[in-house]
Amino acid sequence: MNFPSGLKYTKEHEWIKVEGDTATIGITDFAQKELGDIVYMDVNSLGKNLKQDEIFGTVEAVKTVSDLFIPASGEIIEFNNKLNSTPELVNNDPYGEGWIIKIKLSNSSEIENLMSVDTYTQLIGA
Repeated sequence: MNFPSGLKYTKEHEWIKVEGDTATIGITDFAQKELGDIVYMDVNSLGKNLKQDEIFGTVEAVKTVSDLFIPASGEIIEFNNKLNSTPELVNNDPYGEGWIIKIKLSNSSEIENLMSVDTYTQLIGA
């Protein structure tokens, strides 16, 4: 499994990449493998301001439906529209083409409390 070191991770298996006051969010390689083949992404929170750990959408896989939790507070400014027609991008490239949302951070200090790659891999036993 692949876990880029320049990201922060959550116990719910989301990752976040911060660039200035904007952040890109997706699910980890571990999460997509656990879910199985992803068939649908439902993110109906575009334009909304959410607080850290609130649900921003759901991911539907062959096996199950799972909530998606926002790793840091902010306004959801973009959804990866490619996922409407090709949700399997999350399986194939979870840290690249399979990103899910972008947010405008409202409290960047929350990022400091998220897990490093080392802590996350310990959590999942990788």
